[in-house]
Amino acid sequence: MSKLSTVPYHVAVIMDGNGRWAKKRGLPRNLGHKRGIDNVKKIIESAKDRGVRILSLFAFSTENWSRPKKEIDFLFSSFKKYLSKNKGDKDIRFNVMGSRKGLSEDLISEIDEAVDKTKNNNKIVLNIAFNYGGRDEIVFAAKKIAEDFKNGSLSLKSLDEKSFQGYLYDPFIPDVDLLIRTSGEERISNFLLWRVAYAELYFTNVLWPDFTAGEFDKALDSFKRRERRFGGI
Repeated sequence: MSKLSTVPYHVAVIMDGNGRWAKKRGLPRNLGHKRGIDNVKKIIESAKDRGVRILSLFAFSTENWSRPKKEIDFLFSSFKKYLSKNKGDKDIRFNVMGSRKGLSEDLISEIDEAVDKTKNNNKIVLNIAFNYGGRDEIVFAAKKIAEDFKNGSLSLKSLDEKSFQGYLYDPFIPDVDLLIRTSGEERISNFLLWRVAYAELYFTNVLWPDFTAGEFDKALDSFKRRERRFGGI
């Protein structure tokens, strides 16, 4: 994306606040997650309509394994159902970024089918970070680099930032232009650490289930007002 572009090419979202949304209403946490999942489709449509080309959503982190098993099972089941229901969309290209360690064969099969079935769609890439951690991704890349160096297919002189990125999960996913986090927390939380180096950050107190298309527009409007210098003057 050029410095003068007013629409972010790659938007990443930390969808935070489902549990707090449910708690405020005296509801189980899983109902908050269900409401949050229902909101995903609305924001995808908003991003697509406004010209965003890649939308990355933080769906399940490597740290989320510490949550209650009942909640994890619900999130995994919901993710599988979401892929099954939406893999026929003709506009969305699905990409699922993260480790497959701990995932069931059924879920892995559903992921592979959704990714393969939509691989030629070009309206928008929906990059879902599932069982993902930014540090985990960098360690993954470092191990692959060590393997290539050991077998002689990589020289250290040829290793730079561009070639390093080629070892990350899904290297075709570029740097993030705009990172949005809902719910009032102001942390990156181990999300896309390599790719957010020069991202514009947008924090909002709105909980994810209440994050409407209008709220998304506020984030895009904020991005338009930023001056991106990438370390220059």
